[in-house]
Amino acid sequence: MTNEAPKHIAANSLHDKPMKYFDFIMAAFVAILLLSNVIGAAKLVEVKMPIFGTFIFGAGIMFFPISYILGDVLTEVYGYARARRCIWAGFVGLIFMAIMSWVVVSLPPAHIWGNQAAYEVVFGQVWRIVLASIIAFWAGEFVNSFVLARMKILTQGKALWSRTIGSTIFGQFIDSLIFYPLAFWGAEGWTHQGVISVLFTNWALKVLWEIFLTPLTYAVIGFLKRKEGLDVYDEGTNFTPFSAEV
Repeated sequence: MTNEAPKHIAANSLHDKPMKYFDFIMAAFVAILLLSNVIGAAKLVEVKMPIFGTFIFGAGIMFFPISYILGDVLTEVYGYARARRCIWAGFVGLIFMAIMSWVVVSLPPAHIWGNQAAYEVVFGQVWRIVLASIIAFWAGEFVNSFVLARMKILTQGKALWSRTIGSTIFGQFIDSLIFYPLAFWGAEGWTHQGVISVLFTNWALKVLWEIFLTPLTYAVIGFLKRKEGLDVYDEGTNFTPFSAEV
Protein backbone atom coordinates (compact mmCIF):
# COMPACT_ATOMS: atom_id res chain seq x y z
CA MET A 1 0.00 0.00 0.00
CA THR A 2 1.36 3.38 -0.96
CA ASN A 3 1.41 6.62 0.98
CA GLU A 4 2.26 8.59 -2.15
CA ALA A 5 1.31 12.25 -1.83
CA PRO A 6 -1.82 13.17 -3.78
CA LYS A 7 -1.19 14.70 -7.18
CA HIS A 8 -3.21 17.42 -8.89
CA ILE A 9 -4.71 15.42 -11.75
CA ALA A 10 -7.16 16.55 -14.44
CA ALA A 11 -10.21 14.30 -14.55
CA ASN A 12 -9.76 13.47 -18.24
CA SER A 13 -6.32 11.90 -17.58
CA LEU A 14 -7.55 9.21 -15.17
CA HIS A 15 -8.42 6.46 -17.63
CA ASP A 16 -5.31 4.35 -16.99
CA LYS A 17 -4.96 5.19 -13.31
CA PRO A 18 -5.53 2.16 -11.03
CA MET A 19 -7.90 2.87 -8.14
CA LYS A 20 -7.82 0.63 -5.10
CA TYR A 21 -10.81 1.88 -3.15
CA PHE A 22 -13.26 3.31 -5.69
CA ASP A 23 -15.34 0.13 -5.94
CA PHE A 24 -15.68 -0.06 -2.16
CA ILE A 25 -16.84 3.55 -1.88
CA MET A 26 -19.30 3.01 -4.71
CA ALA A 27 -20.71 -0.11 -3.01
CA ALA A 28 -21.05 1.77 0.30
CA PHE A 29 -22.78 4.67 -1.45
CA VAL A 30 -25.41 2.45 -3.06
CA ALA A 31 -25.88 0.28 0.05
CA ILE A 32 -26.48 3.26 2.35
CA LEU A 33 -28.86 4.81 -0.17
CA LEU A 34 -30.96 1.64 -0.38
CA LEU A 35 -30.90 0.97 3.36
CA SER A 36 -31.96 4.53 4.20
CA ASN A 37 -35.04 4.00 2.04
CA VAL A 38 -35.82 0.52 3.41
CA ILE A 39 -35.08 1.00 7.11
CA GLY A 40 -35.92 4.61 7.78
CA ALA A 41 -38.40 5.79 5.16
CA ALA A 42 -41.57 4.51 6.82
CA LYS A 43 -40.90 5.65 10.40
CA LEU A 44 -41.46 9.11 11.84
CA VAL A 45 -39.42 10.05 14.90
CA GLU A 46 -40.31 12.67 17.50
CA VAL A 47 -37.53 14.27 19.54
CA LYS A 48 -38.06 16.93 22.19
CA MET A 49 -35.17 19.35 22.51
CA PRO A 50 -34.69 21.87 25.33
CA ILE A 51 -35.25 25.44 24.14
CA PHE A 52 -35.78 24.39 20.50
CA GLY A 53 -38.97 22.39 21.11
CA THR A 54 -40.20 19.24 19.39
CA PHE A 55 -38.85 17.99 16.06
CA ILE A 56 -40.61 15.39 13.94
CA PHE A 57 -38.59 13.83 11.11
CA GLY A 58 -38.24 10.67 9.09
CA ALA A 59 -35.84 8.12 10.57
CA GLY A 60 -34.11 7.86 7.19
CA ILE A 61 -32.51 11.23 7.86
CA MET A 62 -30.08 9.39 10.13
CA PHE A 63 -28.69 7.48 7.15
CA PHE A 64 -29.58 9.23 3.90
CA PRO A 65 -27.28 12.28 4.41
CA ILE A 66 -24.34 9.85 4.62
CA SER A 67 -24.92 9.13 0.92
CA TYR A 68 -24.32 12.84 0.28
CA ILE A 69 -21.13 12.69 2.32
CA LEU A 70 -19.95 9.73 0.25
CA GLY A 71 -20.98 11.71 -2.84
CA ASP A 72 -18.65 14.47 -1.63
CA VAL A 73 -15.88 11.92 -1.13
CA LEU A 74 -16.38 10.47 -4.61
CA THR A 75 -16.36 13.86 -6.34
CA GLU A 76 -13.48 15.30 -4.32
CA VAL A 77 -11.18 12.28 -4.69
CA TYR A 78 -12.22 10.62 -7.96
CA GLY A 79 -13.93 13.43 -9.88
CA TYR A 80 -17.40 14.26 -11.14
CA ALA A 81 -17.55 11.56 -13.84
CA ARG A 82 -17.02 8.71 -11.40
CA ALA A 83 -19.42 10.26 -8.90
CA ARG A 84 -21.93 10.50 -11.77
CA ARG A 85 -21.50 6.80 -12.45
CA CYS A 86 -22.24 6.02 -8.79
CA ILE A 87 -25.32 8.25 -8.82
CA TRP A 88 -26.68 6.34 -11.81
CA ALA A 89 -25.93 3.04 -10.05
CA GLY A 90 -27.89 4.28 -7.03
CA PHE A 91 -30.72 5.53 -9.24
CA VAL A 92 -31.09 2.16 -10.96
CA GLY A 93 -30.79 0.40 -7.60
CA LEU A 94 -33.67 2.45 -6.17
CA ILE A 95 -35.88 1.62 -9.14
CA PHE A 96 -35.05 -2.09 -8.87
CA MET A 97 -35.71 -2.07 -5.12
CA ALA A 98 -39.08 -0.35 -5.60
CA ILE A 99 -40.17 -2.84 -8.28
CA MET A 100 -39.01 -5.87 -6.29
CA SER A 101 -40.73 -4.60 -3.13
CA TRP A 102 -43.98 -4.20 -5.06
CA VAL A 103 -43.67 -7.67 -6.62
CA VAL A 104 -42.91 -9.43 -3.32
CA VAL A 105 -45.68 -7.62 -1.41
CA SER A 106 -48.16 -8.41 -4.21
CA LEU A 107 -47.42 -12.15 -4.29
CA PRO A 108 -50.21 -14.14 -2.59
CA PRO A 109 -49.08 -15.17 0.92
CA ALA A 110 -49.11 -18.82 1.97
CA HIS A 111 -52.03 -19.74 4.20
CA ILE A 112 -49.63 -20.78 6.98
CA TRP A 113 -47.95 -17.35 7.02
CA GLY A 114 -49.76 -14.71 9.06
CA ASN A 115 -47.48 -11.71 8.70
CA GLN A 116 -48.69 -10.25 5.41
CA ALA A 117 -50.22 -7.13 7.00
CA ALA A 118 -47.03 -6.31 8.91
CA TYR A 119 -44.96 -7.02 5.79
CA GLU A 120 -47.08 -4.58 3.78
CA VAL A 121 -46.62 -1.88 6.42
CA VAL A 122 -42.83 -2.17 6.21
CA PHE A 123 -42.29 -2.89 2.52
CA GLY A 124 -45.49 -1.67 0.90
CA GLN A 125 -44.89 1.08 -1.65
CA VAL A 126 -46.81 4.34 -1.99
CA TRP A 127 -45.83 5.04 -5.56
CA ARG A 128 -46.17 8.80 -5.28
CA ILE A 129 -43.59 8.79 -2.47
CA VAL A 130 -41.33 6.32 -4.28
CA LEU A 131 -41.35 8.43 -7.44
CA ALA A 132 -40.69 11.62 -5.46
CA SER A 133 -37.80 9.95 -3.63
CA ILE A 134 -36.10 8.69 -6.78
CA ILE A 135 -36.43 11.98 -8.67
CA ALA A 136 -35.29 14.03 -5.66
CA PHE A 137 -32.26 11.80 -5.08
CA TRP A 138 -31.20 12.00 -8.73
CA ALA A 139 -31.48 15.79 -8.93
CA GLY A 140 -30.06 16.52 -5.49
CA GLU A 141 -27.02 14.27 -5.87
CA PHE A 142 -26.11 15.75 -9.24
CA VAL A 143 -26.41 19.30 -7.89
CA ASN A 144 -24.27 18.30 -4.91
CA SER A 145 -21.56 16.78 -7.10
CA PHE A 146 -21.59 19.63 -9.64
CA VAL A 147 -21.33 22.36 -7.00
CA LEU A 148 -18.46 20.61 -5.21
CA ALA A 149 -16.53 20.00 -8.44
CA ARG A 150 -16.90 23.63 -9.58
CA MET A 151 -16.06 25.01 -6.14
CA LYS A 152 -12.90 22.90 -6.03
CA ILE A 153 -11.62 24.66 -9.13
CA LEU A 154 -12.70 28.09 -7.89
CA THR A 155 -11.03 27.56 -4.48
CA GLN A 156 -7.98 25.90 -6.08
CA GLY A 157 -8.49 22.90 -3.79
CA LYS A 158 -8.39 24.92 -0.57
CA ALA A 159 -11.00 25.12 2.20
CA LEU A 160 -12.45 21.64 1.72
CA TRP A 161 -15.10 22.36 4.37
CA SER A 162 -16.56 25.12 2.20
CA ARG A 163 -17.08 22.66 -0.66
CA THR A 164 -18.53 19.79 1.36
CA ILE A 165 -20.93 22.02 3.29
CA GLY A 166 -21.70 24.35 0.39
CA SER A 167 -22.51 21.51 -1.99
CA THR A 168 -24.72 19.89 0.66
CA ILE A 169 -26.65 23.12 1.21
CA PHE A 170 -27.52 23.27 -2.48
CA GLY A 171 -27.91 19.54 -3.10
CA GLN A 172 -30.06 18.81 -0.06
CA PHE A 173 -32.19 21.88 -0.73
CA ILE A 174 -32.98 20.67 -4.25
CA ASP A 175 -33.62 17.18 -2.87
CA SER A 176 -36.04 18.48 -0.21
CA LEU A 177 -37.63 21.01 -2.55
CA ILE A 178 -38.55 18.22 -4.97
CA PHE A 179 -39.36 15.42 -2.55
CA TYR A 180 -41.73 16.92 0.02
CA PRO A 181 -44.07 18.83 -2.31
CA LEU A 182 -44.09 16.01 -4.87
CA ALA A 183 -44.74 13.36 -2.20
CA PHE A 184 -47.13 15.15 0.16
CA TRP A 185 -48.57 18.35 -1.35
CA GLY A 186 -52.34 17.97 -1.22
CA ALA A 187 -52.11 14.51 0.37
CA GLU A 188 -54.58 13.55 3.07
CA GLY A 189 -53.40 14.67 6.50
CA TRP A 190 -50.88 17.15 5.13
CA THR A 191 -51.44 20.92 5.13
CA HIS A 192 -49.45 23.17 2.81
CA GLN A 193 -47.86 24.77 5.86
CA GLY A 194 -46.96 21.33 7.22
CA VAL A 195 -45.22 20.31 3.99
CA ILE A 196 -43.20 23.54 3.93
CA SER A 197 -42.31 23.22 7.61
CA VAL A 198 -41.08 19.62 7.25
CA LEU A 199 -39.21 20.57 4.07
CA PHE A 200 -37.13 23.26 5.75
CA THR A 201 -36.73 21.35 9.03
CA ASN A 202 -35.36 18.27 7.29
CA TRP A 203 -33.15 20.36 5.01
CA ALA A 204 -31.64 22.11 8.03
CA LEU A 205 -31.12 18.83 9.89
CA LYS A 206 -29.38 17.26 6.89
CA VAL A 207 -27.03 20.23 6.56
CA LEU A 208 -26.29 20.16 10.30
CA TRP A 209 -25.57 16.43 10.01
CA GLU A 210 -23.06 17.21 7.23
CA ILE A 211 -21.40 19.88 9.40
CA PHE A 212 -21.24 17.51 12.38
CA LEU A 213 -19.56 14.82 10.28
CA THR A 214 -17.08 17.21 8.62
CA PRO A 215 -14.09 15.88 10.63
CA LEU A 216 -14.92 12.34 9.48
CA THR A 217 -15.29 13.55 5.89
CA TYR A 218 -11.86 15.19 6.12
CA ALA A 219 -10.33 11.99 7.47
CA VAL A 220 -11.82 9.76 4.77
CA ILE A 221 -10.91 12.13 1.93
CA GLY A 222 -7.37 12.58 3.27
CA PHE A 223 -6.91 8.82 3.62
CA LEU A 224 -8.15 8.09 0.09
CA LYS A 225 -6.09 10.84 -1.52
CA ARG A 226 -2.93 9.52 0.13
CA LYS A 227 -3.61 5.87 -0.63
CA GLU A 228 -4.75 6.47 -4.21
CA GLY A 229 -2.02 9.07 -4.82
CA LEU A 230 -4.33 11.46 -6.66
CA ASP A 231 -6.34 14.64 -6.27
CA VAL A 232 -8.77 15.08 -9.16
CA TYR A 233 -9.78 18.48 -10.56
CA ASP A 234 -12.65 18.59 -13.04
CA GLU A 235 -10.95 20.83 -15.57
CA GLY A 236 -12.56 20.39 -18.98
CA THR A 237 -15.14 17.92 -17.61
CA ASN A 238 -18.44 17.48 -19.43
CA PHE A 239 -20.91 17.99 -16.59
CA THR A 240 -23.94 16.54 -18.31
CA PRO A 241 -25.81 14.22 -15.92
CA PHE A 242 -27.10 12.14 -18.83
CA SER A 243 -24.10 9.86 -19.12
CA ALA A 244 -22.40 7.08 -17.16
CA GLU A 245 -19.05 7.29 -18.92
CA VAL A 246 -15.87 8.01 -16.96
